[in-house]
Formats: sequence, C-alpha cells, structure tokens
Amino acid sequence: MTEVTESTAERSVGELSYAEASQELDVVIAELDSGLVDVDRLEVRFRRAIDIVEELDRRIRGARERVDALMPRLDAVGGGTAGEGGQPG
Repeated sequence: MTEVTESTAERSVGELSYAEASQELDVVIAELDSGLVDVDRLEVRFRRAIDIVEELDRRIRGARERVDALMPRLDAVGGGTAGEGGQPG
C-alpha cells in the first residue's frame, strides 16, 4: 500500500481513483496517528489528508446527486413500485 501512496502522492488528488485516494488517506492517517511524522513534513501530510477527504466527499455528493436524479426515471420504468428513498414499497 505504501508503494501506491508514493506514486500517488506526486499526483493531484483529483487525478487519483477513488480507491487510490482512499488508500492514500489510510496511509496518511496511520502516519499521523503514529506520531512518527517529521515535524517539517507534518503540515504537508495533514493538508494532503484534508485535500483527499474533501475530494472523496465531493465525489460521494456528486454520485448521490446523480442517483437522486435517476430515481424518478427508475420509478417510471418500474411502474412506480419503488417507495420512499428508493426502497421497494
């Protein structure tokens, strides 16, 4: 996992796949939790973690919006059988 992070750390967060960003976030959090991050590097790693969290959140919100937009079409195709929140009624 660290090898992936070393290659992804040089790329912008927006260029990473969701899985790559999530893996890198796990590594950064582990580094910060360990307390072994060099003080000079601490802020850089912390900022990277924040950037990753914000990007993953943006992607999740976008996916949720797309699903919400598609639900009326799914209800129409299914004859309106989906209930509240898209659950079968």
